[in-house]
This record gives sequence, C-alpha cells and structure tokens, in this order.
Amino acid sequence: MFTFIGGIILLIIGYFTHGKFIEKVFGVQPDRPTPAITKQDGVDYLPLKRNKNAMIELISIAGVGPIFGPIMGALYGPVAFLWIVIGCIFAGAVHDYLTGMISIRNGGAHLPQLAGKFLGKYMKHIVNIFSVLLLLLVGTVFVSSSAGLIFDLVNGSIALVALIVIIFGYYILSTMLPIDKLIGKLFPIFGAFLLIGTLALGISLVINQAPIPEVSLTNLHPENTPIFPLLFLVISCGALSGFHATQSPIIARTTKNEKEARSVFYGMMIVEGIIAMVWAAAAMSLFGGTVTLNELINTIGTGGIVSEVGTMMLGSILGSVLVLSIIFLPLSSGDTAFRSARMIIADYFHVSQKKITKRLIIALPLFSISVILTNMDFTLLWRYFSWANQSLAVIALWVASMYLFIAKKNYFVAMIPGIFMTYVTTAYILNAPIGFRIPMNITYILSAIITIGIIGLFYKYARQNARNGMKIEESVAVSPSKAA
Repeated sequence: MFTFIGGIILLIIGYFTHGKFIEKVFGVQPDRPTPAITKQDGVDYLPLKRNKNAMIELISIAGVGPIFGPIMGALYGPVAFLWIVIGCIFAGAVHDYLTGMISIRNGGAHLPQLAGKFLGKYMKHIVNIFSVLLLLLVGTVFVSSSAGLIFDLVNGSIALVALIVIIFGYYILSTMLPIDKLIGKLFPIFGAFLLIGTLALGISLVINQAPIPEVSLTNLHPENTPIFPLLFLVISCGALSGFHATQSPIIARTTKNEKEARSVFYGMMIVEGIIAMVWAAAAMSLFGGTVTLNELINTIGTGGIVSEVGTMMLGSILGSVLVLSIIFLPLSSGDTAFRSARMIIADYFHVSQKKITKRLIIALPLFSISVILTNMDFTLLWRYFSWANQSLAVIALWVASMYLFIAKKNYFVAMIPGIFMTYVTTAYILNAPIGFRIPMNITYILSAIITIGIIGLFYKYARQNARNGMKIEESVAVSPSKAA
C-alpha cells in the first residue's frame, strides 16, 4: 500500500507547502473587505463562518465526481493514482484557489464575467452559454445518479420517477432560498457523513490489507482504451475540474476574510483528492482486477459498485452509512449547480436576486430543461460533461494566468497546467466519437499546433492588456480602523 498511503501523505504535504506557495504568489490582503461585506444582500452575498464555507465548498465541488470518476479511472490501473496526486496539488487545487480569490477581488464575479474581462468580451458570451449548459448537465446527471442510488438503497420500494420528483423539489428550494437557510444548515451535515464514510472505508482497506496495486505506468484497461487523453477526462473531480470554477464564486460571496481562502478553496480540493484516492484504491483492489471491474461497471454501474464496496468492506449498517454519504454528494452538488446557473444568468442580464419572484423567473426554465434532459442516456451525458467540464477548467486557468501576468506575479503556476489541459481537451474532441473522429497520430500534431497558437494569443493579449493598464480588481473602501 505504499502508493496509496504515500499518495495521501503527499496530498496533505501539498496543502502545507504548495498551497502556502500559491497563497504567497497571489498575495492575500486580510484588511481588504470581501464581497460578503461590501455587497451583502441576505441571499447570495452574506458572511459565513470559515468552517461552514469549507463544508459548503467541499460538498458543492464533490458530487459523485471523486467517486464515480476514480472508479472508472481505476480501469487504467495504478497510473490513476499519479494523476490524482499530481493533478490535485499542481492543477486542481491551484485552479480552485485562484478562481475563488480572483472572484473575491472582482466582487464575487462568476467565470463568464471574469472570462469577458480577462480574455475578451466575446469570451463572456461564449463562457456564459458554456457554463450554463455544463451546469444543466451537472444538475441533470446528479438528479439521475441520486435517484438511482436511493432506488438501490431502498430496494426499489419507492418508484424512480417519484424519487426524481422529490429531488427536483429539493433542488428548487435550495436554489431559491438564501444560502444560509437550507444549504448553510444541511451541507455541514452532509460533509460530516462524507468524511466519516470516506475515513471508515480508507481505514477498512488498510486493516483488511486490500491488495492495492503499486504505482505503474502500464495501461491495464481491459478494452485497451488509451491513457492519453481519456484518463485526464475520466478522472476530473479529485484531480482538476472546471465545474469547481462555477462553485468557487458562490463561496467567494460568503467569505469574510481573504486569509480564510487557502483552507476553503485549496484545502477542500485536497480533501477531494483524498476521497478520490480512497475510491480508486477500493475499485482497483476489491474486484479481482480490471476485467471484472469493467464487467461490473457495464452491468450494475458505478452506483452499484458503490453499494458493493460499502457492504463488502463495512457491513450492512456502516455500508449503508457510506452509501448514504454518497447519495448526499450528487444531491448537494446538483442544487449548487442550479443555484450557480441562476446567479450566472442573473449577472449576465443584470437581474437583481433580492426578490424571490425574480429568482423564480430564471430558475423555473432551467428546471424545465433539466427534466427533459433526464430522458437522455446517462452515459452519453457523462461523456459530454467530461469534455465540457475540463474545457471550462482550461478557460479558468487561462483567466488566472492573465490575472497573474498583468499583476506581474508568477503566472506559470496557472499557465503550465493550463497548457497541458488545453492539449488534452483539444486532443480528446478531435479524436473522440462524440467529436471529429480524427486519427490519433494526426490528432497529436493538430492539438500541438492549436495549443501553441493559443499560447501565442495569450502573450499577445497579455502584453497588450498590461500596456493598457488593465484594472484587474474592483476598488473597495477599507475602513479607517482596518487601514490603521
């Protein structure tokens, strides 16, 4: 278990070392008022305690991604561990921290506004459409997965359609109500279940000496599916996920002080990486190899595997607690997905969200579209989600790179993972059956040309923005007492 335990230790060390380094690169200003103070509206902008923000952030960004993704990623073998650890420390956690902090410095702005500001006005419109579509996919996928997990837990005693209706009812309430009313009260409870369940499973793997394979670059996928670029899209949550860029601004609007940001944004991504490590290890070690694991994914699905792992490792009672904690994940990410979509659309059209009627005008059409999407094939939705998700991460990393470049700070911390993921997402969509189906040998060359072209465009506009003295932050008044 050297790779498994060592990977978790590296993730923790990464928080205290690289996380501190990224915080220093950005430059925290503890005396600068945050949007939670300057724009307080009692609905989306209001100060919450650090621990509550941390739990809301963790549960919002997690979903079933750090469980279902690593289970499917485990088909490739222990190379998945490498992507989780390296991706989480140097890409995912950096992505989450920078998007959260840049949002705080820009009045709690969501990614479409930030993309428009730093990457050009046309990007605002593109990213706005892209973000809303992604959030609709996330919400819909998580409705389906939540309903399926509950259906299995109660042995089909409640109709699947009824469960979907109940979940949509919860989503409507959590999307519409002020963040401290429902989300602020339930998410810490959901977080406690998640952490207890993950800890119990991790300890059980160690105590029972599960045969977790050690690190290897060998591709063990039964269908010989190539590691590149698919692994980097299959395992997103737990390593790097663009969905997080839509969630960080929610917490940017409730963070009281910038010095809390590292534990809330960078730290919770590290926790998600640990969750991914535990589930990847369980999937690799408990089913006798990747061939059997692949057969189970194709028959009982990833939700069924979660139930199997819970019963196998923790027994019926603790196993049910584990499955229950997993059910909370899509529930709690789906609701913040719809909430984030509402906020993005409201910001785009400059619609105040103080009155509940105006929130309803935006939210109800979103839910109507999502109901239609629930009739689509889950696997197909997930494929489109995976590419759209990582493409959004690419945009967020380029936004962060631009901010740091103009601020004359070390922009390579965002640019290097941005370049890598630009190449990955481009290669995927050029080669994939849902994309252009270009042969892989040609795809490698075309992806390199496109990536180099994007790097060139970045430097062109970054230097132009720097010369023009682009204002990268909103001005805020500092109280005389704090200034002193």
